[in-house]
Amino acid sequence: MAGHSKFKNIMHRKGAQDKKRSALFSKLSREITVAAKMGLPDPAMNARLRAAVIAARAGGMPKDNIERAINKAAGSDGENYEEIRYEGFGPGGVSLIIETLTDNRNRTATNVRTAVAKNGGNLGAGGSVSHGFDRMGLITYPAKAGDADTVFEAALEAGAEDVSSSEDSHEIWTATDNLHGVAKALEAVLGEAEGTKLAWRPQTMVSVGEADAATLFKLLDVLDDDDDVQTVWGNYDISDDVMEKLG
Repeated sequence: MAGHSKFKNIMHRKGAQDKKRSALFSKLSREITVAAKMGLPDPAMNARLRAAVIAARAGGMPKDNIERAINKAAGSDGENYEEIRYEGFGPGGVSLIIETLTDNRNRTATNVRTAVAKNGGNLGAGGSVSHGFDRMGLITYPAKAGDADTVFEAALEAGAEDVSSSEDSHEIWTATDNLHGVAKALEAVLGEAEGTKLAWRPQTMVSVGEADAATLFKLLDVLDDDDDVQTVWGNYDISDDVMEKLG
């Protein structure tokens, strides 16, 4: 989604890569371990694990780290992670869905609630904003995978629902139960995807002004630094003019 992708690009330009890489590896490892525990520890036989391993490779995670995360799932002394979703509102009235993987529910709830409250937002009850999003599958490719027409044709043939291409990437949206089937079909044509996951796609977008955008980015940055937070989805739309001022 546009807002989410733009935010990631800003963070990339701002630097602080070592810290971000460490936090990213922690999140990727956690997802790999959870996926391996939920099914077979073989990416070829476990669609969620395969997606997690692909994302880890795309994020630059070393092979040894990936294997260690998979093996950790087999250990009886390993952490048991719980998937918890938080919903609420951020600066400017944007809707946010915060997905977490945690081994300490109380710690995560406190950290997420504090982060949101200190940065112009408030958490709501479960379902308070998710009704404004569609639960879908999302497959992402870098721009170099092909031009917009090529990717669109491949996605259409593979059974995708929608495609959104920008100068940075291609986002291919699917029905949830068709995600891995489409991903497999696309891999034969476009190569390995950067990411394959279940996602929340906003039904309508909210335009955010400069002041609210600055606070929103601060909130997203705090959440991104939290190891328990895996992904934040939002319906924010920020103009290029505002992005340039904040960049």
